[in-house]
Amino acid sequence: MNSSQSLSALDWQRQIYLNGFAGINQTVKINYEALESAAREKLSRKSYAYIAGGAGMESTMRNNRIALEACKIVPRMLRNVENRDTRIHLLGHTFNTPLFISPIGVLEMAHADADLAVARAASTLNIPYIFSNQASYPMEETAEVMGDSPRFFQLYWSKSRELVTSLIKRAEKCGCLGIIVTLDTTMLGWRIRDLDLASLPFLEGKGIAQYTSDPVFQQLMAQNIIPSTKQRISLKTIQGLIKMVNNYPGSGFLKKLKSGKPMSAIRHFTGLYSNAATTWEDLAWLRQQTSLPIILKGILAADDARKTLDYGMDGIFISNHGGRQVDGSVSSFEVLPTIAKIVKGKIPIIIDSGIRSGADVFKALAMGATAVSIGRPYVYGLALGGERGVYEVLRNFMSDFELTMGLSGCATVAEITSDCVTYA
Repeated sequence: MNSSQSLSALDWQRQIYLNGFAGINQTVKINYEALESAAREKLSRKSYAYIAGGAGMESTMRNNRIALEACKIVPRMLRNVENRDTRIHLLGHTFNTPLFISPIGVLEMAHADADLAVARAASTLNIPYIFSNQASYPMEETAEVMGDSPRFFQLYWSKSRELVTSLIKRAEKCGCLGIIVTLDTTMLGWRIRDLDLASLPFLEGKGIAQYTSDPVFQQLMAQNIIPSTKQRISLKTIQGLIKMVNNYPGSGFLKKLKSGKPMSAIRHFTGLYSNAATTWEDLAWLRQQTSLPIILKGILAADDARKTLDYGMDGIFISNHGGRQVDGSVSSFEVLPTIAKIVKGKIPIIIDSGIRSGADVFKALAMGATAVSIGRPYVYGLALGGERGVYEVLRNFMSDFELTMGLSGCATVAEITSDCVTYA
C-alpha cells in the first residue's frame, strides 16, 4: 500500500474502471497527446500558443522528449512490492510524493480560478506547489486556500532590489518552504507562436498579480520611475486598454482608468520584471534577504552546478523552461546524470521540462533527481476542468508513477537507482 491510503494507485485505477462501467468518465484525458488536443479545443488561439509554444523551431521541446524516451526501464521480478512507499525527503521536509508542481504564469488564460484552482488541487493531494512570480492571483490568496500544504515561491530577479526583497518577505509570511530563483528568463525567448499572433498577455494586465499586490511595486509606480512613452492609438490599442483596465484589481472601470494605475502597472512591470545584469556575485546579497533555502532554477551546465555548490545554494532545479527560452538547448534529462555526479547528494536536485508520465518520473529519479516537477499537463487539466481537472492530472501522474515503481521491482523511492534503467 502507498504511504497514504487515500493516494493508493490501485484504488484510483479501480475507481476509474468502476466509474467507466457506470458510464462516468474522467474530466481529463489520461493520454498526454489527447489531453493537449482536448485543451487546445477549449483554449483561445492566443492562450494555447502561449501555453504550448516553445522557443524558435521548438527543437528543445523535442529534445526533452527524445532524451527521456531513449532511456529504458529494466523491470526486476520477484521482489516484495506489496507495500509501496512514495515518500521523499527534501530540505528537511518529508513529502508524500516526488512530484512537484512547476510555476507557470498567466494561468487565467486557461481558467478564471487560475492559481487558486491549482492550489486547491495541490492541497487535496498534498503535493508541493511552486507559486509563480507571474501569477494571476496574489500569493497570499493562493496560500490561504492551501492550509498547511507545502508551497514554494518562484522568484524572477527584478531590476529593483527593494521589490525582490518585498516578494521574498511576502513568501516567507505565506509559509513558503523555499525560494526558487528562475535564472533562465532574464529576457523572453524568441517564441514564434506568440510572435506570429503578436500576443503578450502581460500587456493586457494578465499574470502580474504578484506585482499589483506588492506595496513596494505600488511605491515604484507612485514614484513613476519608468516614464511613459507615446503610444500609437488605434482600435486595437483601445481594446487592449479596456482589457488592461478590467484586469487591474479593484472595482469601477472609470475610477481605475482615471487613476492611470493600470497603464502604470504594465509600464513598470515591463521595465522592472527581470534583470539581465544579475551575476553569481549577486547571490550573496540574496542570501542576506532570507533564511529560507534558495534553489537555482535553470541550471543545465556542469560548471554552473559546481558554482551552485561553491556559492552555498541549497538546491538545483534542472530546467530549460519547458523549451521556451533557448531553441536548440540541451534537454534537462540528458544533463541530469552529470549534474547528479557533481552534486553527490549534497543538495537536492529537482528537474522539469518534458515530463509527461509516471515512467518519466521514475527515469528521472533513477538518474539522480530528488524530485520531479510537471508543468504543461496540469495546465491543460486546468483548462478542461478547473480544480477537478488539475486534481485528475496530478492523481493520474501519482498513480502512474507508483505502479511503474512497483512493477519495476521498487518498494521505495530509495530503491530507484541507475541500475533500474539502461540505454541498451
